[in-house]
Amino acid sequence: MTQGHASINCEYGDWEWSTDAGERARLLQSPNMEGPPKINGEQPRGPGTTSALSAVFIVVNAALGAGLLNFPAAFSMAGGVAAGIALQLCMLIFIIGGLVILAYCSQANNESTYQEVVRAVCGKVVGVLCEVAIAVYTFGTCIAFLIIIGDQQDKIIAALVKNSSGAESVHWYTDRKLTISITAFLFILPLSIPKEIGFQKYASGLSVLGTGYVTVIIILKYIWPDTELTPGEIPTSPSSWLSVFNAMPTICFGFQCHVSSVPVFNSMKRPEVKPWGAVVTAAMVIALFVYTGTGVCGFLTFGSSVEQDVLVSYPSSDVPVAIARAFIIVCVLTSYPILHFCGRTVLEGLWLRYKGEAVEEDVVLERRRRLGQTLAWFLLTLLLALFIPDIGKVISIIGGLAACFIFVFPGLCLIHTKLSEIQEARPASWWMMVSYGVFMVVLGAFIFGQTTAHAIFVDLME
Repeated sequence: MTQGHASINCEYGDWEWSTDAGERARLLQSPNMEGPPKINGEQPRGPGTTSALSAVFIVVNAALGAGLLNFPAAFSMAGGVAAGIALQLCMLIFIIGGLVILAYCSQANNESTYQEVVRAVCGKVVGVLCEVAIAVYTFGTCIAFLIIIGDQQDKIIAALVKNSSGAESVHWYTDRKLTISITAFLFILPLSIPKEIGFQKYASGLSVLGTGYVTVIIILKYIWPDTELTPGEIPTSPSSWLSVFNAMPTICFGFQCHVSSVPVFNSMKRPEVKPWGAVVTAAMVIALFVYTGTGVCGFLTFGSSVEQDVLVSYPSSDVPVAIARAFIIVCVLTSYPILHFCGRTVLEGLWLRYKGEAVEEDVVLERRRRLGQTLAWFLLTLLLALFIPDIGKVISIIGGLAACFIFVFPGLCLIHTKLSEIQEARPASWWMMVSYGVFMVVLGAFIFGQTTAHAIFVDLME
């Protein structure tokens, strides 16, 4: 889920110039991967500095995050341990395939970010759709972050505010809406306003530490369970084939690191498809073990009664779990501004392209626009988070969008790339690649349509 996270990383925002006023915004840069400016539409590539081992760590860091908390509930929806693991393994093949496709297309078109690759390969219309999808995805993830803060604060406050008999006390200052609002205004809003976000490197390390601690605690709590915990029914098979697909948004949300992957690939010492395939395979296997360990142990601890946010299922008085909650809060507080910055950057680029204006031609106007965008983004996400307290509903929607980044856009890139090849005779391998791309697009569109329809017509209409 993201950093802390939602799997979209970006570098703080210097804008660049190009020969076309509509192309002057460089969007969604990856962490610490500043590249030289484009000249006549081409991005000159110097030697990268990222080793294969470092690239593995960066991709793992991009994949792991707050989505970890939803995997036990995903296993419950999928119908148990066997179904959940099988679903992950099947999807992992296409997740890794999408990462390799993006690297191949990036190398073929000499582009260094996800949306630039999509725009160069698939055209302006699909490129705009990709940028809009990124903006909506980051917006939804910011809502999920605020809901996560509320979930963890509720449990921490419940442990701290008790009467003399040990029962939880209810006061006006413990109201969930008030605590989320105060935390957001005091910490998130000030961190979201600056044009640059230089603390990202610290947030990334903190996110890895926090997710690692949460995983270890959930596993240990399964091995040595608390006596007061009574697990619910533990299903061993899915209730219906549709319930299996309802678990897909969480898996997509958890493993979505594709938007960040293109700049990581271009930063490598050997930006070649073959070593990149080994990098992403190793990274996704590591993420698989972390998510599976958390999902299996959390699910077996609580069974079908597990909450959408697994930490909410534990008692508020559990000290090790309370530390995990504090870790998650800190990770989310630092990750929200990063995701907001990514979304704001995309919206700024779309606006500048529409107006045909030069970036930072008027510094005062840019500052006013940035403040307005930030306040509107912040207030809308806060308002929605206050009235949509169930993170599962948000994950259902943004998980469907994550499927577009994992399946649809890479599939379209592969199809367009192969169709652009001039060959007198097209071998069987060419047809296999095109068929694979078509299957990815169909699969991603199905996941997006099914999960979004379920979220709208079942969850949100309740």
